[in-house]
Amino acid sequence: MDSFQNLILLQNLYRLKALGFEYSDSFSVNQKSSNEKPHNLDEIKRDISTCHLCDLSKSRSQSMSGYGNPNADVMIIDYTVSLSEDSTNSYYCGRSGEMLKSMIENVLGLKIEDIYFTHAVKCKPLNSNTPSSSEWDSCKNYLFSQIEFVKPKVVVTLGKEAYAKVTAENENFQSVRGHVVSFKDYKLIPIYHPNHLLRNPDDKKVTFNDLKTIKSCI
Repeated sequence: MDSFQNLILLQNLYRLKALGFEYSDSFSVNQKSSNEKPHNLDEIKRDISTCHLCDLSKSRSQSMSGYGNPNADVMIIDYTVSLSEDSTNSYYCGRSGEMLKSMIENVLGLKIEDIYFTHAVKCKPLNSNTPSSSEWDSCKNYLFSQIEFVKPKVVVTLGKEAYAKVTAENENFQSVRGHVVSFKDYKLIPIYHPNHLLRNPDDKKVTFNDLKTIKSCI
């Protein structure tokens, strides 16, 4: 049993290495199959579900890899998993989730199954705190690999934190919100987070225009 568990651990470490993670490798084993880069989103999901690279793995009910169409034209990225998302294992829960669903269906004219929705950090933060830089560093290669697999026409980030982490840009969020930003080989459009709109309903009008910009890109 111990040998089998060690084999699974080594395979997971080599798969993480193929994704871009770095670690000290003092083993000498046959890497022919275990060092292969994941071939699809399902394999990424499996790696995320068994990930213990940071302390968030101790506080989560489950990791949340993503939901929706693996060939979506629109990929939406939230920054962190909320307490309600973690407890219900649902990507569209609470008032924020209902608002996001309405934005997708009523303005973009899509179903939630048509897009791909994921989080930059795949596990609920400890005590609802903002994830640390090291926790984001543990997750970012998962996210960037997901983007490469989905190959969306447009990437949408929800809120200033998601935009800043995904793009590594710390400029004024207001100066880029609603604009098409070049990101790798993709068009990226930052918009307000639904939680912000619940607290600031006057910003719904500008978000409606931002959604129309997104629609024009697909």
